[in-house]
Amino acid sequence: MVCHLIKIVKAVFRFGSTPWFARGMVCLILMGCNDNRISLNEFLRMQSEPKDDPCDVAVTTQSAPVDVDRYLTGYKVGPDDVLGVTLTRIDDMGLNPPIQVRVNHDGNIHMPLVGTVQVHDKSLEEVELAIHNAYVPDIYRDLSVHAEVLKAEPVNVMVVGAVLEPGLIPLRRTERNVLFAIVGAGGVSSMASGEITLRRIRSDEPEIKLNLMNPDDFKQALAMEPLENGDMLSVKAAVPNVIFVGGLVNAPQPEVFPPGVQMSVLQAIAGAGGLRTDLTPKEATLIRRMENGADVHVRLELDRITCGRDPNIALTAGDILWVPHTWETRVQEWINQHFFLRFGAAATVNYNVNGIEYLNRASQQNNSSNGGSLQDTYDPFGFLNRNAALQNLTGTGKSLRAR
Repeated sequence: MVCHLIKIVKAVFRFGSTPWFARGMVCLILMGCNDNRISLNEFLRMQSEPKDDPCDVAVTTQSAPVDVDRYLTGYKVGPDDVLGVTLTRIDDMGLNPPIQVRVNHDGNIHMPLVGTVQVHDKSLEEVELAIHNAYVPDIYRDLSVHAEVLKAEPVNVMVVGAVLEPGLIPLRRTERNVLFAIVGAGGVSSMASGEITLRRIRSDEPEIKLNLMNPDDFKQALAMEPLENGDMLSVKAAVPNVIFVGGLVNAPQPEVFPPGVQMSVLQAIAGAGGLRTDLTPKEATLIRRMENGADVHVRLELDRITCGRDPNIALTAGDILWVPHTWETRVQEWINQHFFLRFGAAATVNYNVNGIEYLNRASQQNNSSNGGSLQDTYDPFGFLNRNAALQNLTGTGKSLRAR
């Protein structure tokens, strides 16, 4: 069709007598002849094709199993921890003060009457049971034991990025992992992407990048060597979820949505105030940056999407949705700028005797051959006479009321 239009245009401009507005209209029609956009069906097929990633093919090994429960349970006692232990017997008349003991580097504590008790890497419940078994039944017939951590040797790590309370975070001995560091910083913010970067300042290891939204990476984060003083953890913010809508819409603007929220084509257009009402745009262009860095231009038929004949596809962050001019909208805009079409009329027609006399003047009849007057031809039923009589009556009534 475009080739035929080009031939027509050449023929039009070949004649010098062609009206200027006709040439202008043809120039507008020619706009947009070269369309390099792909169809929506081609785009959907492109999206559904499997992507060959050599990195994925090369990965054949599986990570070692991780005991997740070990890292998500309560605090485990270790060296340099200070414990408060309260021993209560049934025959005690008053409350016994707690005994403060420090865990040595071998993981032992020293208790009165029984000596050494092994508490290394035990939870507080397990510590209480070990102390109870050391006293009962050799020392006491029954005993109630309560243990608590009075002081834990902290490790300070720096947490920055998309967290609620960034800064220097103290971690207890068995909490020196990425998960507890992020929780200690108030948790991730709504702008977090799930990606983290760990930099260790006491080793030459390269920085470690993980995505905590991936279960395998989450397990790997728990299984890493404990964090040390000065380690830095950076939580990466998500890419802003911005969709750029422009062209023939009422409010062209970037539309910002919370991370993870998906908007469809029609929703994005509605968020931009809808299509312009002075024109009738019927198509749009979706511009999406692909993984290889190339931009893909997709032609969208808005009429078909609105009627449900084409899918109302979801947009992603960074997409550009542009409603362009077509030859039809260019013609409409040109007409709107150069012509003012007014439909309807606001006029008052007065029928009077002078009008009747005009119809009956012989000099104005153009030598009518039928022998009758124009009044006989165009007013055979005497409407003009009756209207004139009514006007005279109306005028008479007004004059009487004025008196």
